[in-house]
Amino acid sequence: MGPADDSYDLSLAAASLRSNSADVHVLLKALSSELSDTLGERLQMEHVGGRFRKSDVIASVRIAMGNDTFEAVIEGPVLRCSVGHSSGGIRIRSETVEMNEWIVRLLGALQSEAAHSESARLALEHIVIGGIQ
Repeated sequence: MGPADDSYDLSLAAASLRSNSADVHVLLKALSSELSDTLGERLQMEHVGGRFRKSDVIASVRIAMGNDTFEAVIEGPVLRCSVGHSSGGIRIRSETVEMNEWIVRLLGALQSEAAHSESARLALEHIVIGGIQ
């Protein structure tokens, strides 16, 4: 199974992520930990808490991949997701999407990157095949 194969069922992987992590805090933490090594500085997380008292609970995640920026913000029990698109470093549009679509689009961007990055391919395989616990 190659990284660019259609055998990666991204909708199924998104459903698996959601079912394994019903709590949005757990979902973002697990997804972020899977992608942190692969994405490095392109993955930015904000934690709950004030300036001097931060916890390990994630409040928001921002992921830059290519010309797209994936943002997820936890507001109470709800995960607010958006995808922004830039051209020449200028954001030209941003759209609010449902959590499932956000996950599918994020995994799709990771799949595109996996075509030329071994670490992205391994992260995608672990998410799709291994699932996030």
